[in-house]
Amino acid sequence: MERAWGGRRLESVFGKKLPPGKRIGESWEVVDRPEAQSVVRQGPWHGRTLHELWRDQRSEIFGAEIPEAPRFPILVKLLDAQQRLSVQVHPDAAAAAAGSGETKTEMWYFAAADSGAEIYAGLRRGVERGHLEEAVRGGRVADFLHRIEVKVGDAFFVPSGRVHAIGAGNLLVEIQQNSDTTFRLFDWHRAELDGAPRPLQIEAALQSIDFHDFEPELIRPAGETLVQCPHFVVEKWSLKGARRASGRPAFALFVCLTGAVEANAVRIGPGEFFLIPASASATELQPVAAATSVLRITLPA
Repeated sequence: MERAWGGRRLESVFGKKLPPGKRIGESWEVVDRPEAQSVVRQGPWHGRTLHELWRDQRSEIFGAEIPEAPRFPILVKLLDAQQRLSVQVHPDAAAAAAGSGETKTEMWYFAAADSGAEIYAGLRRGVERGHLEEAVRGGRVADFLHRIEVKVGDAFFVPSGRVHAIGAGNLLVEIQQNSDTTFRLFDWHRAELDGAPRPLQIEAALQSIDFHDFEPELIRPAGETLVQCPHFVVEKWSLKGARRASGRPAFALFVCLTGAVEANAVRIGPGEFFLIPASASATELQPVAAATSVLRITLPA
């Protein structure tokens, strides 16, 4: 997807085929939305959409204990932030119940980061709603946001209600609830690609921000586990040898970060995603290059 803040690193780093001359900011890699669908590239379900599999073969592919939901509940993207993104927030459960769209909790894994790259996340200690309202009018929103420098391999959790912006020079994997509700508070006076002012949703954003969320920190992994929340579980595996995809009959999503991995004679390189179905949970992942690492994404047991 072309974005005003995008670049070309999805092509140069991950080998994605991008349209010439376009600033591509997002690639929706695993998605079951009315406006976008993942399609199986190879294997016995070649050509089927993720929604068709979720609807028709849920137990076989995703597992017998999967929660009831109209669509696959996880959305995974690759983001190339050549420029910083807007200051934004996603509504929490209370705001969503009041009619403000869908909740959206997400996490970021930084696959590449320029020297000095940073994110804006949460508020500086003591900032109140009135401070942000005044800052929006004066164009000084960044002065009241907490800044965190990031590097390759870092990860960060963004619950609904946390005001945030991804800084320039970051290439990341974003794992989130299946939602697309975003309220922009401030966008650095930037225009759309066609020159029109980018729309803001200032009042909705202010209503959705958690004003008790001060100075959050990067994720401190608990062993291999990066995030375990009600919406998804994300682990980072550094593969030294063959490893079973799952210890229980449930699906697992993987993205290769570095090196290369093979599963059922299919080789997967950096930036590529694959799903091991519940019916094949004993499948082994075999590293076939040095320093192979993957993210493993599942739903909570």
